[in-house]
Amino acid sequence: MTCFLIDDCVAVDAGSIAIALTNEQRSKVKDIIVTHPHMDHIASLPIFIDDLYPSLREPMRVHATAEVIALLERDVFNWNVYPRFSELSNDYGPVMKYVPIPKGTPFKVAHLEVVAVPVNHIVPTVGLVVSDGKRSIAFSSDTAETEEFWKILNEMKDLDALLIEASFPNRMAKLAEVSRHFTPATLGEELKKLSHNGMDIMTVHLKPTYREEIVQQLIALNIPKLSVMEPGKVYEW
Repeated sequence: MTCFLIDDCVAVDAGSIAIALTNEQRSKVKDIIVTHPHMDHIASLPIFIDDLYPSLREPMRVHATAEVIALLERDVFNWNVYPRFSELSNDYGPVMKYVPIPKGTPFKVAHLEVVAVPVNHIVPTVGLVVSDGKRSIAFSSDTAETEEFWKILNEMKDLDALLIEASFPNRMAKLAEVSRHFTPATLGEELKKLSHNGMDIMTVHLKPTYREEIVQQLIALNIPKLSVMEPGKVYEW
């Protein structure tokens, strides 16, 4: 399940947000960016808000494109799967607020500047470029071969790290193709579109059942500074 925590206060996706954060982190997070509505990226979002419901002194801000917000309202916060928290309040006021985000132009989330870039997945999905003014990190989210994401990255003056998916082993190339994900082989070809050199390239979203096989195939690519991100580990740039 996908969830990245930036500076202990902004989450990117919410697959494991309700179970992976410490109590201190839970108290600090007020902004969650949702890249797309697949279950492994939103699974514990409603549980997270539900757990914090009585204590929230300001609404949990869920940042997403208009298409993703509509899908969350239709499929998750629909009074059948979970309450529509955007319509509910506790003793302090509203508990959840949607914040529509633009595509291709910068917007603010807490202390961060973010650009959302459409990528090639089977549901509306955006990759992200996130900067705190000193360091910039790009996150592909779930995608197959894409173009605009690389165009944005190649136009940047500095890029410190790229987090990019590699979901399936090479022998499952057909499934990766129809579900619009990368294998190590297709990722290796895709990274040729990147003109930046020297940044950390961290692969994410490896399917657990095939993790070791994917890792070995990624190593075989022999791409400098390409590695596999470890769940639960703190990374600093």
